[in-house]
Amino acid sequence: MSDKVLMKGNEAIAEAAIIAGCRHYFGYPITPQTEIAAYMAKRMPKIGGCFLQAESEVAAINMVYGVASCGLRVMTSSSSPGISLKGEGLSYLAGADLPSLVVNVQRGGPGLGGIQPSQSDYFQATKGAAHGDFHMIVLAPASVQEMADLTVHGFDLADKYRMTSMILADGTMGQMMEPVSLDLKVGEPIEKPWATTGTKLERFHNITNSLYLDPEALEKGNFDRYKRYETIEENEVMYEEYCMEDAEICIAAFGIASRVAKNAIDEARKEGIKVGLIRPITLWPFPKKPFKKAAEKVHTFISVELSMGQMIEDVRLATECRRPVTLVNRAGGMIPNPEQILDAIKNANKNGGAK
Repeated sequence: MSDKVLMKGNEAIAEAAIIAGCRHYFGYPITPQTEIAAYMAKRMPKIGGCFLQAESEVAAINMVYGVASCGLRVMTSSSSPGISLKGEGLSYLAGADLPSLVVNVQRGGPGLGGIQPSQSDYFQATKGAAHGDFHMIVLAPASVQEMADLTVHGFDLADKYRMTSMILADGTMGQMMEPVSLDLKVGEPIEKPWATTGTKLERFHNITNSLYLDPEALEKGNFDRYKRYETIEENEVMYEEYCMEDAEICIAAFGIASRVAKNAIDEARKEGIKVGLIRPITLWPFPKKPFKKAAEKVHTFISVELSMGQMIEDVRLATECRRPVTLVNRAGGMIPNPEQILDAIKNANKNGGAK
């Protein structure tokens, strides 16, 4: 086992990206993800890479488009309002089937909101990043180690499926420090015959484009893309189960909310309440199957979120509304505490046990 180093979450993402082979980073400073850009500014020149602080988030995502067209690993990062500005570029990347990694270290909103942690960009990341029919692979770390691991995995998935992977973290995950192993497993390089690398008169020209004036060709592209999404939903779902073996109540939570929820679960277990956790690691594709299976035995689901309630809709869909799903939440940069979650568990136990 390799030695561990103490790193901030944002720094772990940046170093993991370098380990994964990323040599191009374009971004713009915004709290609470600025350490990613600062880290890349120091490291990239030393390893022959390119760091460029763009004039805007719009410029940064279009620079990502250019490098991705060449088949190289490229990354950008921002926080909530900055990701909104990148929306058009995210759609263009999807329309051109280009791989990239985008990091969103969320802050409270809407609008400029505040600089405290949030999970209120869930809808944006999983359902409506921008115009058109497309998805991004969305990965939600719950530790600094996962910030690093999922960054590498995100690059690998992006290349494998020719699409954008997003790390959806929050301000707490970005700013907290934990020991991290940087002995990270990087996938084998994937051939990219579609890349615009120059022909040397040896092949037909490759063209990167998201414009289709023929509606039938555009329709075919969308249907082909969604067949690929079906493969991802079948093969790339990631989740963690905690104390679910005998659970009668199931908490759904991701990121920092899941860590708080585990503390509440441990306390509830001491009082004899059978409660467990399903933590989605891929927010898209959402882990529908474990939630559907849990609905066969638990009497209540509790969605714990740093938002006004967004993931709760996917929990209800996954469970086909067969069990009640309640919400425990804080918003605007506030984080639920274990006592708040424990109270909800006790209420669910009382009401569910009386059925």
